[in-house]
Amino acid sequence: MSETHAESVLIVDDHPLFRKGLAQLLKTVNGFRLVGEAAGGVEGMEMARELQPDLVLLDLNMRDLGGLDVLRQLCSLPCEPRVVMITVSDQGEDVVAALRGGADGYLLKDMEPEEMVAALIKVAAGQVVIPPQLSHLLAAALRDELRPQSYVSAGLTEQEVRILEKISAGLSNKMIGREFGIAEGTVKVHVKHILRKLKLRSRVEAAVWAVEHPRA
Repeated sequence: MSETHAESVLIVDDHPLFRKGLAQLLKTVNGFRLVGEAAGGVEGMEMARELQPDLVLLDLNMRDLGGLDVLRQLCSLPCEPRVVMITVSDQGEDVVAALRGGADGYLLKDMEPEEMVAALIKVAAGQVVIPPQLSHLLAAALRDELRPQSYVSAGLTEQEVRILEKISAGLSNKMIGREFGIAEGTVKVHVKHILRKLKLRSRVEAAVWAVEHPRA
């Protein structure tokens, strides 16, 4: 990232000390441009509609409007910013709910600042990020549900398998399109088919499924 193409960022968190600390951290990193700070979900949605940020850093538990409710509303905006949940909760159900709601990442507030910055840079580059320890929780949640157990039983085409492998490697739709010489819109269609066949709701779940079910 460069200053010329800086990611505009909105922070939505009702904990003043953490919100200010995160804001100060972002100001030290090239490639991010802080455009607003909201002290709650309602204010956050108002600012998101007005500012149309590229990235929203969103607390999970807020007093006025919960993070998952804000997430659903953000995903319905015309600009549809990337959203990263930043929370103290390491509960599996919260991770699954956030990712199924459309979050592009799920990070914990006790992460080291350097790890937080590295994760946000990955999100800005089109990747989806969750800490390794939470990946295991997500994988366990998926195993508890009825899912296809192989590429064959899922009925994935060869092209869909290739795209799924790229998703599990952290590539965005745009990056996958460039690699395979197809339009980003075509990649989106393939991703929808993959999620439907695997009975999943997010590309993060698809990536975890691919890791859990290596191709023979």
